[in-house]
Amino acid sequence: MTGVGTGITPADIGHTEGEVLLVARAAEGDEEAFAVLVERHTPMLLRLATRLLSSRTEAEDAVQEALISAWRRLPDFQGRSAFGTWLYRIVTNRCFNILRGRTTGVPLEAAGDVAAAEHAVSPARIAEGRDAVRELRGALDLLSAEQRACWVLREVDGQSYEFIADAVGISQEAVRARVFRARRCLTQALGAWR
Repeated sequence: MTGVGTGITPADIGHTEGEVLLVARAAEGDEEAFAVLVERHTPMLLRLATRLLSSRTEAEDAVQEALISAWRRLPDFQGRSAFGTWLYRIVTNRCFNILRGRTTGVPLEAAGDVAAAEHAVSPARIAEGRDAVRELRGALDLLSAEQRACWVLREVDGQSYEFIADAVGISQEAVRARVFRARRCLTQALGAWR
């Protein structure tokens, strides 16, 4: 799909200028340019949504809905932030809406089972790992949607406070506060595992 009808080469996709060109073309209705953007950003958006929602199925739905929304709103995109950051914000907001509508106790599929190493692992060690994952699932459910998003983006994805502020739509100070509160909550909830 890359380059077909768009004049965009694979080398363009890796550069900011190439992305600006793709965004401009997509905003003018170029579906192939938008398809390239979708292909480029979907893996990171899906990882984010899966971590926030704890459900691969819900994450896929949230990302799909967010991308449809982005396509419709693309002519209004003003470029105040990077296109990827704009997409993160749309996905994060969609995930917030889903999380706010939930009841507690949703499993965290994203964490999965603890896999055994290539060398022999004792059944007790495997059971301990599964218990730790279960405790983490429960602890993450204690966080507000905003705390969870900020914590995941900072601690799991390694994003900067500036990036998180843009993606979530709050100030950097608010991001720092939410990450701090999330860390404190998780530390208290997981105290037995320290």
